[in-house]
Amino acid sequence: MTGVTGVTGFDPDRVKCVVWDLDGTLWDEIAVESPTDYLPTPRPEMLAVIDALAARGVLSSLASRSAPAVLDRLTAVPELRERFLAPQVSWQDKSESLRRIAKDLGIAVEALVLVDDSPYERAEVEALLPGVRTLAPEDVPALLAAFEGREVTPESRERVNRYRTEETRRALGERFQGTREEFLRWCEMRLTLGAAVPDEVPRALELAARTHRLNSSGLSPERLRALAASDGHELYTARMADRFGAYGIIGAALVDRSTPGTWSVPLLALSCRVAGRGAAAAFLFWLMERARDAGAEEFRVTLRPTDANLEMRILLRQAGLRRTEDTGDAGAESAVLARTLHGDLPKPPDWLHVSTRESTRESARKDAEA
Repeated sequence: MTGVTGVTGFDPDRVKCVVWDLDGTLWDEIAVESPTDYLPTPRPEMLAVIDALAARGVLSSLASRSAPAVLDRLTAVPELRERFLAPQVSWQDKSESLRRIAKDLGIAVEALVLVDDSPYERAEVEALLPGVRTLAPEDVPALLAAFEGREVTPESRERVNRYRTEETRRALGERFQGTREEFLRWCEMRLTLGAAVPDEVPRALELAARTHRLNSSGLSPERLRALAASDGHELYTARMADRFGAYGIIGAALVDRSTPGTWSVPLLALSCRVAGRGAAAAFLFWLMERARDAGAEEFRVTLRPTDANLEMRILLRQAGLRRTEDTGDAGAESAVLARTLHGDLPKPPDWLHVSTRESTRESARKDAEA
C-alpha cells in the first residue's frame, strides 16, 4: 500500500483528529504487562505534541489493541483522560477502532491520522481504510510542523472543549425520555445569522477548507477570500448556541448579487458538529427569505457532488432547488441548482430559534435601556 504513509503531500486542512497508539508510541512499555495498576509513563514529547495540536484545533484520540482494563486505568488519570476523545482500547482491529472513533466524533474516517509504531497495524489500517494517513512515531515532528504558520481561529482553540461539551450533549440525548425533536427543543437551540464582520472571515475560510459533509461546492479558501472581497459579493456567517453553551461560528455562505434579480450562492458550508440539528436548513431558508426581501426572483446554489456531501445534496433538493444547464464556479464537475422565490418558501424547524445579528443587538440595546 502506498500513498498514505508518511507526511509527504500531507494536507493539514483535512485532519480533524490524530489517533494515537499506546504501547511503543505514547509510552515505551506494554501497559498490560505492567506488574501493578500504574500506567507506563507517557513520553513527554508526545504529550507536548498532543497539546500543541489541540491549541491548533486538532483533536486527539486513542486506538490500542490491549485489554479494556487499560482504558479504565487511563481514564482514572485526569491529565490523560482530558487529552483524548472517544478512546478505543480493546482487542479489535485498529481499522474498526478508527471507524468507531470517527462515528463517535461525527467526522469522516478520512479526517483521521493514525500514529502507531507497528508496521503491521499501519498496514492493516492502510489496507482497510485507504483514505486514512498513517504515521510512525518518528514522523510526529513533521506532523506538527505541517500545522505551523497556519492561522488559528477562536473556534479552533476551543474545538477540543466543544467536542467535550458535545459528548455531554450526546450522553444526555441518549438518556432523554422523549423524541429526538423534543430533545432538540429542550436544548433551546439558537441560531444567529448576519453579514460577516472582518474578524469572522478567517473562520469562514476555515469552514470552506475543513468541512465536507455540509459543504455545497468545495470552494477553496483562496477563491472564497478573493470573491468575498470583490464587488457584488457578500459573506454571511451563522453562530449557534444552546443550553450547554456556544458552538461559535458554525456556518458560512457567500452570496453573489451581481446578476439583477438573482441571488447565487457559490458556497454554503457548515460544521459537521451541527449536522442533524436543522442549522443547515435554517441558514439556507434564511438566505432565500433575505434574497426575496431584497427583490430577487431566483435563488441559485453551486453544487459539486462528492461522496461526503450527500446530506447537503438532499437538503438542496428538499428546498426545491433543481439542476440547471449552468456550470458552477468551483470546477468542471460542479453544477448550479436553482429555484424561483415566488410562492411559499420552506421554514426552519420549530425547535430552532433563528434571529439576525441586527435583531439580537437591538434586543440587547432595549434590555440595557429597560
